[in-house]
Amino acid sequence: MLDFDGVIETDSGAYQILQYGDVEVDPASIIRFQEKLDSDIAVILDIPTDSTATKQRAKWTVDETLRRAKEAEQVITRRDILWVGPVQGGIYPDLISYSAREMAKLNFQIHALGSPTTVMQQYHYDKMVEMIMAAKLNLPPDRPLHLFGAGHPMMFALAVALGCDVFDSASYALFARNDRYLTPQGTAKLEDLEYFPCDCTSCSTRTPQEARKMLKFERERFLAEHNLRACHSELQTVKQAISDGRLWELVEARSSSHPSLSHAFDAFLKYAECLESETPTRKKKGPFLISEKSLNRPEVNRHHKRLMENYVPPKAQRVVLLPDNYLEPFRQNFDSDVSLRKILVKLDTHLCSYNLSYGVIPNELVDVYPLSQTENSLKPTAQTIRKASRKITEYLQKSSSKSCLIVVEDGWQQKIAKSVRKQLKLSIRILEIKPGDDATSRVLAEVQRKRHKRMR
Repeated sequence: MLDFDGVIETDSGAYQILQYGDVEVDPASIIRFQEKLDSDIAVILDIPTDSTATKQRAKWTVDETLRRAKEAEQVITRRDILWVGPVQGGIYPDLISYSAREMAKLNFQIHALGSPTTVMQQYHYDKMVEMIMAAKLNLPPDRPLHLFGAGHPMMFALAVALGCDVFDSASYALFARNDRYLTPQGTAKLEDLEYFPCDCTSCSTRTPQEARKMLKFERERFLAEHNLRACHSELQTVKQAISDGRLWELVEARSSSHPSLSHAFDAFLKYAECLESETPTRKKKGPFLISEKSLNRPEVNRHHKRLMENYVPPKAQRVVLLPDNYLEPFRQNFDSDVSLRKILVKLDTHLCSYNLSYGVIPNELVDVYPLSQTENSLKPTAQTIRKASRKITEYLQKSSSKSCLIVVEDGWQQKIAKSVRKQLKLSIRILEIKPGDDATSRVLAEVQRKRHKRMR
């Protein structure tokens, strides 16, 4: 009937249980029906968990879905179809975790998180984050995760970043029925639009004023076509962001477009450590650090983690911490006998830079991804200064050096230096550089002065 040369997934009709309370079909019949349809991906008849369900009722839906899943293994005859094992539990993360662990023991190729539809309809995306992560952290990583009922382009980037692979929804048509126009930034009413913020085939051939004058069924079809294209376009944007290594930037940008997404992004940040373990160590492009929240991204956390666990600082009497904009003169003429870096090595000094993004960056690691490839617009707020100070302090505690020279220029650097000096018993000197000063000469002079004093 569809004449579609692609993958076709069929659902079991379980969503109708949420709508009408029951369906007039048994689980075994639904399995046989989907096998006869020749589906590529098929779902067993589970019991969805309503978002308003009590915990007792939610537990029953989990147990009944698991019972049906075990029975389904005996009924399924076609293993060329990818079968979906749904995870239930509603708004109760502990039940979702239990459901996921038990479902993971069964022979399903794909899993799906059930019942987030009503949560998403109410824009409770922060709850959606908790639900998805409860499932992801307890499911096998090699099995794709389907998110039932996810059809608004504004949340695709976030859901993909959380680990969702497949989506389904009739939202494009349901929103159209109520004269709603979907965008990656949210939902607009057709009556409020003066211009279409889209250049798809549907929108480029008419104005909102013309659309409002269309017959009901024509207007509904027009909006449905746009909404579907908006969903497809956003998924293409997400996939390109993954290819470019820019998914975090896309999620952060989308989170600033709506308050509910901002709350959801805060919930997302709680799982920063989990995200780090599954993020590639190299990408095509360096990260953009845009706000304080960017400091939670995997690349930043990974640098400090590996610096503390894997990196062995050279044995040197002294550490020099330079603001990263002063580092380049010390790295020039590396092969020269008069290289400033070589001079510092002879003076028993280890050269590092520091910034708000990564804390400490040892000079020999500065070209390792993503350090020198990072672009940032971070502002020196109380939080960014506190985080940088903590990272620098931890690094110096690990170092075997006896003293540290911290070069400062701006007020926020002074605050970092004073905070570090307050927390450590290490001998720390702060060298203030003023505009017009020859930073390299002053640093060398200070290091040599200290060395001569120690020799005496």
